[in-house]
Amino acid sequence: MSRTVRVKPAYELTPGRRIVIEIEQKSIAIFNIQGRLYAIEDSCPHHGASLWNGKLDGCVVQCPAHGLWFDLATGLMRPGGMMQVATFPVRQAEDELEIDLPDPR
Repeated sequence: MSRTVRVKPAYELTPGRRIVIEIEQKSIAIFNIQGRLYAIEDSCPHHGASLWNGKLDGCVVQCPAHGLWFDLATGLMRPGGMMQVATFPVRQAEDELEIDLPDPR
């Protein structure tokens, strides 16, 4: 089960930008890569470093703490690593962003 949460005005997230939001004590990084939105948990599974300000290479973000790379679409470490960061469906709805989060129950 999942639930939809509306956040931040979408106009703040133009192509090439990224933001971090807090939802229920969880940090989520949202990226706009050439008009496509990606949302991931903003915590590297290696040691918890923030990913939102990591170097981007296309749709892959590098953890600034230890250099690990994560695919924004799948959350999987690249190339072929065993770690994964949580991803969340995100879309623009009118002037806000909608993120689908797992139901806490």
